[in-house]
Amino acid sequence: MSKNLVRGLVLLILLTVAGGVIWSLMQRPAAPAKSAAPVVAVPPTLEFLTQEVVTASPVEIRQTLSLSGSLRAVDMSTVKARVPADVRQVLVREGESVRAGQIVVVTDGTEYEARVAQARGHLDAALAQLEIATKTRDNNRVLVEKGFISRNAFDNAASQYAATEANVAAARGAMNIVQKSLNETIIRTPISGLVAARYVQPGEKVSPDNKLLDIVNLQKMELQAAVPTSDIAQIVVGQPVSLHIEGLPETFEGKVVRVNPSTQAGSRSVLAYVQVANPKNVLRVGMFAEAQLVLKAKQSVLALPQSAVRKDGQGTFVYTIKDGQLNKTAVTVGIDGRSGDEYLIEIVSGLDFGAQVIRTDMGNLQTGTRVRVAAPAAAR
Repeated sequence: MSKNLVRGLVLLILLTVAGGVIWSLMQRPAAPAKSAAPVVAVPPTLEFLTQEVVTASPVEIRQTLSLSGSLRAVDMSTVKARVPADVRQVLVREGESVRAGQIVVVTDGTEYEARVAQARGHLDAALAQLEIATKTRDNNRVLVEKGFISRNAFDNAASQYAATEANVAAARGAMNIVQKSLNETIIRTPISGLVAARYVQPGEKVSPDNKLLDIVNLQKMELQAAVPTSDIAQIVVGQPVSLHIEGLPETFEGKVVRVNPSTQAGSRSVLAYVQVANPKNVLRVGMFAEAQLVLKAKQSVLALPQSAVRKDGQGTFVYTIKDGQLNKTAVTVGIDGRSGDEYLIEIVSGLDFGAQVIRTDMGNLQTGTRVRVAAPAAAR
């Protein structure tokens, strides 16, 4: 038997055996599939940052009306010349402090000194005439009583005395006038304060009512603010006001001191005047101020940021966190106002102090959702 024939028979036998094995396997029933392990659904957890959650605590809330305007000094004065003269000295400059009655400008008084000397001479002459007329009258009174002169002669002496007395009064009045003019060549400030402006220099000639200096007292400042007529009924004298001054970090406290009785032409608004103390002279004339006039204030109330309070068809509510779950809590609100620089809404009922409330408006949230508040990151 040839080798090729033997190889063919062996290959045929192997193929026959393999086909039988495959057919046998195909005839076996399929093994039942193993059942899958049950999947447990894990509820989602919302995570909030600490700044997105607020804890209800007692605060002071103020219902306010916004005002704005520029500051001005309550006490200010323009120093003016009283008589025509040449300026000799200007003793102060802008920014210097002055006290009431201090000499600030000296003008040439030579002409007025001469007038005073002339008036004093007229007065002395009149006084001398009065002395003579007085003696004549007194002597004639004795003579008329003894019958040595007529009554008519005494009356003439008395008339002469009266005329001389009138001359003395006129001379004294003229003397006072020129003395006053001489005194006004020395110019004093009427108030204490700071020199805000200086209008003259030595050597200039000034006439009456020429501006010489502006003096302002910064101890008391005043905000003049225009209030719409629709709000003016809410403003009364004595109401407290908080002022934020442009360029200054601190807040200043003042109060309403006056309300103008008439409206401004054109704008139909009413001017209200707010006075604020300025003991350290921090405030300056012309600074722009934004003020909050307190219409109503409540102490130790529960109030939340406006973004935390929401409304839907069923009313007003907030989202709270209790036992790690999100809750929709219905609330009743009161006044809205400010606490510091934040706008708040008073919660009258439905919430207790200490409740954690979602501050940020994140749309509709699912009640019952698990909630976690992220711990603040440790400072490096």
